[in-house]
Amino acid sequence: MTEVLTCHIVLDGRGRRRIEGTNVKVIEVVLDKIAYGWSPEQIHQQHPHLSLGKIHAALSYYYDHQAEMDAQIERHTREAQALRAASKQPSREQLERRLGSDNPERP
Repeated sequence: MTEVLTCHIVLDGRGRRRIEGTNVKVIEVVLDKIAYGWSPEQIHQQHPHLSLGKIHAALSYYYDHQAEMDAQIERHTREAQALRAASKQPSREQLERRLGSDNPERP
């Protein structure tokens, strides 16, 4: 029987993949790579508390589960866009127009 050893990636109580011994989620490292195009070494420069081994483990986990994680990223992006759209505050001009049309005393 072959024993499989997994290093550096743990599943927290909420089902999120985290880098062992840190509060850093795997997806955060992945987003650094995707958003900024950073190499593992550049990610390490930005997050010196993460060893290169842990950064490579996070990226390896991503590549092994890329479809699932890309779907998660897309879902989170859509949710964030919907929240932004729902909470969009009216501009000053829009407020003034509303006040002007609702108030017959305003010129």
